[in-house]
Amino acid sequence: MNYVYIMTNFSNTVLYVGITNNLIRRVYEHKTGTVGGFTSKYRVKKLVYYENTNNVSIAISREKQIKGWKRDRKIKLIENMNPLWTDLSKEWYEF
Repeated sequence: MNYVYIMTNFSNTVLYVGITNNLIRRVYEHKTGTVGGFTSKYRVKKLVYYENTNNVSIAISREKQIKGWKRDRKIKLIENMNPLWTDLSKEWYEF
């Protein structure tokens, strides 16, 4: 399974669009900061949107499509699935 996902920081000001074949592992990496870079710098730790597909080419195309959108369109996508912007991974881990 391949996932396209959107994560944000706790003030919902930063939106990060990514792709992975293991959503639980990748979100854990974001939450713990084990992978440096943009998401670690801006404390992007809240999963607010994801979709899945069995086809990696479709996932890559979808990630590129969403990354190309303006912020307001990304917000609409998130709010269609998750109107309260809750952390969809909050029950996945014990910290």
